[in-house]
Amino acid sequence: MRLFGRGSEPGEPVGGVADFWVWWAEARPKIDSLLVTEDVPALAEVIAPAVAALDPGLTWDVVPGKAALRALVVSAAGNPELRPLAHRWALAAPPSDALWEFHPSRPANRGATEMTLDVGGREFALDKLVLGLRVPNGTPRIDVTAFHPIFPDLTDEVRTEATLLALDWILGEDEVARWVGDIVAATFQPLDAVPAVHLPAVVADLASEYQQEQWALMEGRTAGGARLVATARYPLRPVDHPLLDQHIEITLPYTEADEDGLPEGASAAALREFEERLAAGLEGLGGTALLAAHMSAEGTRVLHVYADPSAGAAALAEELAASWDEGRAQVESQEDPGWIAISPFLS
Repeated sequence: MRLFGRGSEPGEPVGGVADFWVWWAEARPKIDSLLVTEDVPALAEVIAPAVAALDPGLTWDVVPGKAALRALVVSAAGNPELRPLAHRWALAAPPSDALWEFHPSRPANRGATEMTLDVGGREFALDKLVLGLRVPNGTPRIDVTAFHPIFPDLTDEVRTEATLLALDWILGEDEVARWVGDIVAATFQPLDAVPAVHLPAVVADLASEYQQEQWALMEGRTAGGARLVATARYPLRPVDHPLLDQHIEITLPYTEADEDGLPEGASAAALREFEERLAAGLEGLGGTALLAAHMSAEGTRVLHVYADPSAGAAALAEELAASWDEGRAQVESQEDPGWIAISPFLS
């Protein structure tokens, strides 16, 4: 059933998340009985308002569990702004038992290609879904063109929704966010199409190329036409770090620059040393913060850090910035779950 609809200590539920799990403990006997009788409308009447109270943009589903009999999925439905909330909801969940487990995104279903769904009153058998797959040169994503025999009879919106749902079932929602690029639901079969069951293997092959940490070096121009040099993690994606929704921007002016305004000499060395100290400090926070990118232009370097707000990364940045002696360093932090501030670097 697919219905649309922060804390002071690490892992501590707050606000609506804590309220949800209090409600769940009280409502679970009724939910279990409705599942036994397969009363789907009544089940929706019970669960949907509780999920909407977390955020109306979240979706929910009850699916087969990996270890338990069933799983409750509360998902951001591809909305990066809501992904941290969904993951904090899952972290605050009670321990899994024989009947229930909890997920912040739709997991892959190993039997997905044996499923048949109702889409627009038509049978959408996933074993008849075929995909045209293309990996653009130099990108960590697969563009997908999907076709099913019922697609010519459906509207664009319904075709697209059916394709997204099928990809979530076959690959898993987070894996779709990581590795799938453009998605087209076509009314004709693409050339060299393969059965959808092969998609996980193609994705696994692509992912194997990015197992080691990589950084990308980029060049461009500022709005005023000055040369700009940037370095960013690659691939760089919020889905890989769903709890890091605090953006910390550190601005360091430097005094020794070349004719393009880029750091050189003693300033270049000082910036490297600062970055090493910052990276070591963030690593000490146990995976709750990371340096995502930095860029230099016109005598200034800007470093972009993302962190769990409870991690203390902002205080660390303030402490390090206070030691910068080539001008007045600035540190600004704000909530940015979609990593909008560094959107040009996302891959």
